[in-house]
Amino acid sequence: MIRLLYGLAFCLLAYPCFAQTNYEAASIPKDLMPYASAVVRKMEQSTEVKDFDNTVENFKIAVTILNKNGDEHADIVIPYDKGNRIKLIKGAVYDEYGKLVKKFSESNFSDYSAADGFSLFTDNRLKHYHPATISYPYTIEYEVQIASKQSLNFSDWVPNHFLGTAVEDSRYEFVCKPDFNLRYKEFNFPGKVITGTNAAGQKTYTWEVKTLKAIRNEPYSPDYEQIKTVVKFAPENFYYEGINGSFNNWAELGKWQYENLLKSRTALPNETISYIKALTDTIKSPKQKAKVIYEYMQNRTRYISIQVGIGGFRPFLASDVDRLNYGDCKALVNYTQSLLKAASIESYYCIVYGNSRKRSLLTDFASMSQANHVILCVPFKNDTTWLECTSQKIPFGFLGDFTDDRWVLACTPDGGKLLHTPKYTADQNRQIRKANLTMSENGGLTGNMMTTFEGAQYENRALDDNNQDTKKEIEQLKEFYPIDNLEVESFSYKRQKGIAPVNQEDIKLAATDFAAQSAGKYFFMVNPVNRVSGVPRELRTRTTAVYINRGYTDIDEITYTVPAGLKIETNPLFIEINKPFGQFKATATMNTQNQLVYKRQIKMIDGTYPKESYQELVDFYKQVSDADNYKVTLAKRN
Repeated sequence: MIRLLYGLAFCLLAYPCFAQTNYEAASIPKDLMPYASAVVRKMEQSTEVKDFDNTVENFKIAVTILNKNGDEHADIVIPYDKGNRIKLIKGAVYDEYGKLVKKFSESNFSDYSAADGFSLFTDNRLKHYHPATISYPYTIEYEVQIASKQSLNFSDWVPNHFLGTAVEDSRYEFVCKPDFNLRYKEFNFPGKVITGTNAAGQKTYTWEVKTLKAIRNEPYSPDYEQIKTVVKFAPENFYYEGINGSFNNWAELGKWQYENLLKSRTALPNETISYIKALTDTIKSPKQKAKVIYEYMQNRTRYISIQVGIGGFRPFLASDVDRLNYGDCKALVNYTQSLLKAASIESYYCIVYGNSRKRSLLTDFASMSQANHVILCVPFKNDTTWLECTSQKIPFGFLGDFTDDRWVLACTPDGGKLLHTPKYTADQNRQIRKANLTMSENGGLTGNMMTTFEGAQYENRALDDNNQDTKKEIEQLKEFYPIDNLEVESFSYKRQKGIAPVNQEDIKLAATDFAAQSAGKYFFMVNPVNRVSGVPRELRTRTTAVYINRGYTDIDEITYTVPAGLKIETNPLFIEINKPFGQFKATATMNTQNQLVYKRQIKMIDGTYPKESYQELVDFYKQVSDADNYKVTLAKRN
């Protein structure tokens, strides 16, 4: 669903054969070249609401692709369905010198269902075209016109949709009848909207940008949605697939969704209602009742994407899910809500933007296009509980990193309510490891390692208790733990499925030739299991703030029992770093029991930090990486 919504936002920006065709790459202004992998030479986008059930969107673009990083501009994907009809597709490709290489039309596009492997039913189809690879730079221009029988959803205007895209000229015009009220919200728009009336007496709104420089892809940047130029649109009054409606805010939009898309979908068979009452009547705690009902739903349903009916916004009937035992996020939330209702437990159907990178609904601008997922909120007194209904394994009351810490819309009989999902803090997102390992005279290693995963790190390991493919799981463990010659002799998982769940992994392991030997000395890396994966690249200048999406804490302690009579010959490991965005400490010491004890703790704190702190972050990770790759030399005592 995420990919389709993303595709709708950009890939409908399909583009034209302009009268002016000077697409010679050398004519691009030099000041647009820094950090650019593509340059939009000309973009004209328009939306015309001819009537509440008749909207026409036109997309025309010419973009010069400078290198392979800009090829995504040439990948044209146009979603459509019975309510959104493609009226026109045409385009052309030009070489570096602006010479025509090829023309293309709708007949050159592949046409296939938008089903994605999870989708059982979908109304959506896609048309796709990508020109044959030619040498860089090259220019592609194309034009698409889409007619829609609705006035609820409009494409955003996004001149610089991708990182590394510069813009020579981009223009958007919204045209509507005098009685059509448009709401819009601008982000990073350097100009000012021009409003007016055209010759036909229609209202017009026009936005235009020229010479917009490319935004560089910088590590630890905020969500690109926050820094690119965007204008979002929403109607006051609208028509959508047979339903009229109006809204100016989230309260009114939530009310419309409840009344028109949800209220009539909750009825359950009498037998199911009776079963739920019998299942929970002896339980006194409403929260415990909800837990039993949630687990009942998990045990008898499975997730399958379904994108049909009212544009994929309205859930299947609860009675259908009860009969068929499957549904998409909307259907499973609606079904769970209906089961809870049978036990007299109130809950809210909540729309949310789901992604591991946090993104909230805009609290001051309501529109239907901002969400891609649905979760359930159970507002117990002083103990609000959130449920992810698409997973058969996720614990009751745990959301994980797909929908945590963001604004969502609860659709209730009293109207929409903006609610905020729980945040899993750096102190809660813990991975704690303790290993006791024995190193033999020949450098081999044996021992046990226990790791617990908490908070957002709970899902660091597969949660399928019924997985019988032991060989596959062992291979995955070898990837997680890059110990040379690692053999996993046995492993197990123990899960405490509370609202603050814990997943405990226990491994019995062995590794031959773990320590290299020379002249009676042993050489090995004391941290073989949890090293930073990379250091952020150096930047001479930084343009965006430093953003850490999610905090976490990792604590490792590994005790090596080594052959008697050894001492550390290398410089001892002791490092401690404290920065606003993170802390790190690592030590390696020998005790009197022939044990080398390695301890490591890293804590990264989520948040936004000044761009000037980026070099500090790079230096921090350099020091962590050096410490993580510390190699000890053990030699005989004199």
